[in-house]
Amino acid sequence: MGSLIGGWVPRWILQGMLTMVMALSVMGASAATDVEGVRIWPAPDHTRLVLDTAGPVQHNIFTLDNPKRLVIDIRDATLSANFGALDLDGSPIRRIRSAPRNGSDLRVVLDLTGEIKPRSFQLEPNQQYGHRLVLDLVGEGDPRGTEAAPQPTISDDASGKRDIIVVIDAGHGGEDPGAIGPRGSREKDVVLRLAKTLADVIEAKPGYTARLTRTGDYYIPLRQRTLLARRHNADLFVSVHADAFRTPQPRGASVFALSQRGATSETARWLARTENRSDLIGGSGGVSLDGKDDTLAGVLLDLSMTASINASIGVGDYVLRQLDQVTRLHKPGVEQAAFVVLKSPDIPSILVEAGFISNPDEELNLGSSNYRQKLARAVFRGIEDYFDHTPPPGTLVAWQKRQGNQGISHYQIRRGDTLSAVARDNQTTVSELMRFNGLSDDRVVVGQTIRIPAS
Repeated sequence: MGSLIGGWVPRWILQGMLTMVMALSVMGASAATDVEGVRIWPAPDHTRLVLDTAGPVQHNIFTLDNPKRLVIDIRDATLSANFGALDLDGSPIRRIRSAPRNGSDLRVVLDLTGEIKPRSFQLEPNQQYGHRLVLDLVGEGDPRGTEAAPQPTISDDASGKRDIIVVIDAGHGGEDPGAIGPRGSREKDVVLRLAKTLADVIEAKPGYTARLTRTGDYYIPLRQRTLLARRHNADLFVSVHADAFRTPQPRGASVFALSQRGATSETARWLARTENRSDLIGGSGGVSLDGKDDTLAGVLLDLSMTASINASIGVGDYVLRQLDQVTRLHKPGVEQAAFVVLKSPDIPSILVEAGFISNPDEELNLGSSNYRQKLARAVFRGIEDYFDHTPPPGTLVAWQKRQGNQGISHYQIRRGDTLSAVARDNQTTVSELMRFNGLSDDRVVVGQTIRIPAS
């Protein structure tokens, strides 16, 4: 024992230490991170490619020309994912190749069909997925950045007035599944089906047009969703979600508007970004900061944000009243929070939590098409009640309200109606209705709106 203290080390200990070092070296050399899986999410303006990895990775990406390629180099990585099983339709990727590089690294090459702007980042594990390396391929001709702003939708009514435009946003999507219910229902799927149902209900009403921020299973950044609403000249933005909690007991629908604290921070953000000054011309009112000094711009933006929040709370209150007729409410009044998707300074915006997907009963309800139809109709009745009370200028609804105030009412033709029956019920004549509505004969169709003169 004294010889060890004196500094001499026996041969058998040296041999043991050398064996341990060699073993650790082998372990280190074999500790490559595996690329275990791959998914692709084509969207209208970009494609997201996701690599599932066993842990965090170091990587580098770059593009090559002639032909167009994107190269992804991943350090100390191996591949067990099957790139050949991917469906590349709808994406700018023609083929995916891979090979080892420098002994321990992995190189993945995407053969492309055209110009793209790539970006990459890593995501931490969530409820459904582990570590992920994400690559977004944004097309050079991004339609959201280059196409002309859509023209207002003109109503089919003879008045020629524009429709009220409601933009419906289905939360989450693509790699972001949202909350997951006890039966495995994913929020992104439930709310997309509900959003499409709500759009169909809105489209069926003369004087209204619905637009969806996403129509499939892909992710849209939160800020981009509000910009889409502005590009559609939205009069109202409705984001649809399903709530969740760590225990299964909470239940009920909720409606949110932007909080004042969120509005204050958003004002600062918009003023800090000079490109917003000319971009902020949207919604039913709209305000332009272009050419204004900071003080005046701040005042105008504060006024616009305040008006937008007040309108959001107003429409949210109407929606809550109608939801109370078909489902349980989680809270009796409109709640306020700093949700990013509600931070549009010039468009009234609400977020509807359709129920708790973490509650087994409500998860089952949200999976029912009949229940989603009831929810959608209730939400639209609330929207309709609000706009009947305060219609945007220049819309068919505003024109109808003004005509109604002048002694004119309106009737929407239902199945089985005839013009003679409508005339009889309203104490007028067929010829008077034809003259008043510019009709060449007495034929009417289901959904047609007939103006009824004062008797």
